[in-house]
Amino acid sequence: MLDAEDLLAGFTPAQPYTMEAAAGAPAAPGVHVVLDRGTVVYVGWTGNLRDRLRQHLTGNRDSSVLHQQVGQLLDTPTEAATRQDIAGWLGRREVRWQETDNPEGTKEALVLALKPRFNRRVPKPR
Repeated sequence: MLDAEDLLAGFTPAQPYTMEAAAGAPAAPGVHVVLDRGTVVYVGWTGNLRDRLRQHLTGNRDSSVLHQQVGQLLDTPTEAATRQDIAGWLGRREVRWQETDNPEGTKEALVLALKPRFNRRVPKPR
């Protein structure tokens, strides 16, 4: 069985998930992963890696499942997490990405294999 590192062999090296990292991503289709202490906690796919990575950091809960899931993690019984809280949490994590012509299929395979915490819908094996 392949481990996470084997599955991510074609991805960029891990780097802190910041606006600078997002700015360095290509404006091309691909798959991105967010890691928490080396464990993949989210897999996403997009037609434009740079824009999507920025959107996770600056968007709102309606624009990003990742933003929504992290917000729910950080919410307290009396207060909802702010955009800054969510971006701060993500900034203490790492991101990797891979350009691919089949981002949806690549994401599906990674979600099935890794079962990341913040991916709510796990595809059914074929």
